[in-house]
Amino acid sequence: MNITGHTIFIPGATSGIGLALAVRLHAKGNRVIVGGRRTELLESIAAEHPGIDTVEIDTSDTASISAAAQQVLATHPDLDMLVAMAGIMRVEDWQDPSDFLPTAEATVTTNILGPIRLIAAFMEHLRAQESATIMTVSSGLAFVPLRATPTYNASKAAIHMLSESLRLQLAGTGIDVLELQPPAVRTALMPGHEDNEAAMGLDEFADEVMEILETQPEATEIQVETVKFLRYGEARGDYPQVVAAVNATDPHNR
Repeated sequence: MNITGHTIFIPGATSGIGLALAVRLHAKGNRVIVGGRRTELLESIAAEHPGIDTVEIDTSDTASISAAAQQVLATHPDLDMLVAMAGIMRVEDWQDPSDFLPTAEATVTTNILGPIRLIAAFMEHLRAQESATIMTVSSGLAFVPLRATPTYNASKAAIHMLSESLRLQLAGTGIDVLELQPPAVRTALMPGHEDNEAAMGLDEFADEVMEILETQPEATEIQVETVKFLRYGEARGDYPQVVAAVNATDPHNR
């Protein structure tokens, strides 16, 4: 994709990967609107990054998605890119239904229904544009399971297949479907994750993603080098070894 001159809405970009990419995309000459639940974070982002707009949205709530979509499109009728960034990642113990079931349900609502509802809210508008882009966010864990987070793994596998299917359905409509596949990155996605030495640095990750977007305009799966260890384990024939390696370095294993 051409990485300049777009108007981009990124729900779930008040911190971590989303915010890092929002700042870089804005610096490349794009109009960026950051969405999130916490007004104090949105106000801080607007103050620290003049030119980045903000809108309050809870992607686990259908009414909030609808209201935010109306607000974004009323203010930015030239919107041509949606990045469905919001997601949660939580440890589950499937031997204790009282422990895992509420977490699993919340994960499905945020990580699967959230992107589906977001895309639905913007689809009519995006189809009316001469060209547009939908970027989903899966994970290296869509392809290799982390023992501690079963529903998160499943949710990202679902997003991968959703992305593949949408790309087929939307071929010829002018809408490109990109899938960002992060490896473990040092963010606050999970407690202690910011200090995980096995994870990729946030700035390093965001810079490499921007380089891929700029130098590989035909790419549909946005993969930094680190994530390819997970993404292609089955194709290489070393999937069991990859699963063992990923779980050996997980600080949340128990």
